[in-house]
Amino acid sequence: MKPLALFCLLCCLTGIAQGIELTPAETAGKRLYREGLSASGADVSARIGVSGAIVPAATVPCAGCHGADGRGRPEGGVRPPDITWRRLSTPYGQQLSRGRNHPPYSDSALSHAVIEGIDPGGNRLDSAMPRFVMSAQDQLNLLAYLKRLEDDRDPGVHASTLRLGTLLPTQGPMAALGDTLAAILKGSLARINEDGGIHGRQLELQILDPGPDAQSAKAALQVLTGEQGVFALVSPLVPALDGQLGELLEQAQVPLVGSVSLLGGDTDSPMMFEPLPGTAEQLRTLGRYAANSLNLSGQRTLIVYQDNPLDRHQADTLKQDLNAQGWRDVSLLGYPADRPLAGNTAMIGAKALFFLGRPTDFGAMVRALQLQGAAYAPYVFAASAHVPADVWSIPGTFSRRVFLAYPFTPDDWTPQGRSALARIRERTGLKGQYPVLQVDAYCSVLLLAQGLRQIGRNPARGPLIQALEGLHDVQTGLTPMLGFGPGRRVGMTDAQVVTVDAQRQRFERVGTDNEVNRVSAAN
Repeated sequence: MKPLALFCLLCCLTGIAQGIELTPAETAGKRLYREGLSASGADVSARIGVSGAIVPAATVPCAGCHGADGRGRPEGGVRPPDITWRRLSTPYGQQLSRGRNHPPYSDSALSHAVIEGIDPGGNRLDSAMPRFVMSAQDQLNLLAYLKRLEDDRDPGVHASTLRLGTLLPTQGPMAALGDTLAAILKGSLARINEDGGIHGRQLELQILDPGPDAQSAKAALQVLTGEQGVFALVSPLVPALDGQLGELLEQAQVPLVGSVSLLGGDTDSPMMFEPLPGTAEQLRTLGRYAANSLNLSGQRTLIVYQDNPLDRHQADTLKQDLNAQGWRDVSLLGYPADRPLAGNTAMIGAKALFFLGRPTDFGAMVRALQLQGAAYAPYVFAASAHVPADVWSIPGTFSRRVFLAYPFTPDDWTPQGRSALARIRERTGLKGQYPVLQVDAYCSVLLLAQGLRQIGRNPARGPLIQALEGLHDVQTGLTPMLGFGPGRRVGMTDAQVVTVDAQRQRFERVGTDNEVNRVSAAN
């Protein structure tokens, strides 16, 4: 093949892989179609219903009913029609339900339908179709985009593949966690691909290292969420963007499935779907249990945290939550990362202690408390992310005085779920390290795959978000049933509270009626 021909072929293939490039007018029309907003900042409104009530177009954008792909989605008993230009401009016109028919749309006929609600045959469109009020330039922009709509796929969607992305550290203190998550994600996606993928597409995973700080993490996220990026994110590990991640995803309109708050931090975004309750919810559950079952809300209580901005914020949030639950004597105790807790006299006299530090510091803290004598042994509470794997090594003095919150316990594991996770571990060489993160990554892929199956062969992010919202009572085999909703972005809201039997080296799940169910250790 001649060099010039080869170059042209590569350009064509690159264009196919990366999607179409829109003109400024088409880009403006895309915003109008998807968001109901004019690129010029001009007001765009809509008359809706029989009464013709006027509302901002942003509340009823075209994509809200016709979908990002223009093919229409049933909504409230109404089936919006396919408005892709190939369908609208077909030479033989349209034969529609209830005997209505019309010739093909022209440019002017489409504008007439958008503004006046009348099709090319002179028929009035259904009253559910808004009549938009917009400038002539906005009409031209919208028309320009509708002609490209069918070819304008969301990033990451290609003919035979669908690309997902995640941010996972490969260096530094969190590298081991990143490696574990990467192995579970790759293994879970490989199983789906071996079964044929989803609607004929193989699922690819693009992993980027978020780097050492918020600036590098934001840059990596922009690569994944840009025009040449991925379709959706799954189970990232990027604490440097705590408090910013949701806003950044909303700006890019990229959905994420994964419990990013398991290691602490705040999440509140319609773009984020978390299978498991995060650290904050686990700690709230422990607070309710300690108050209701152990009557500790009136006792001297300490929140021990590693002295850094993220953990300080989490400690402040927990204190506010406890105070809201009626706790009356709660203080904070920060400790520097380079100084052990042994010998810290500030813990003496506390009856309840919530630990928010590093797992490696948990055992040292409990041993330091033991030196104060059995008479001073407080109740200790911690979320799953803050305790080490060898939590059984706590001194016997603290047997059944340490209470932990987990999103699940091994009692939740079915033979099918246990076998599925075991196969992924076997193919990736993983052991039982970080079991909560492993289960969360597995469930994230499972939920994302269910959402992708529901939206069909023409995937778009908007329909995916709607599909995820519609997931209810999903059996994972490793957790209680999971589900989301329009106002619900956490798959399960209650954590499991267990106490540690140091002598017998096992968890005992504690019920609200103080019944204790024995639970073996997860591995």
